[in-house]
Amino acid sequence: MTEIVILPHADLCPEGKTFQADRGKSLCDNLLDQGIEIEHACEKSCACTTCHVIVREGYDSLSPSSEDEDDLLDRAWGLTPVSRLSCQARVGDTNLVIEIPKYTINYAKEAGR
Repeated sequence: MTEIVILPHADLCPEGKTFQADRGKSLCDNLLDQGIEIEHACEKSCACTTCHVIVREGYDSLSPSSEDEDDLLDRAWGLTPVSRLSCQARVGDTNLVIEIPKYTINYAKEAGR
């Protein structure tokens, strides 16, 4: 299995977390399965940037980004060269270190999954 390390995030995961991920499943779904309630305002349809993450290690092992994802990422807060929409990035065989940005461009947070 692939190990994912989530760096501490003040609201979503204050202590950080390490867990075994399901390969082939999106980063977003893996996070939600672990109780890390990352925002996903568009219901994981690649229509917003609320599930934006920064992949500090293992970026190249994720599924390639689409043109739609790349276009949306241009609007994400805190964009970096290793940013992805977690709803679109499928986990591969390489361990990952993920940072969840402090802010999103969402004006209202979603409740639950």
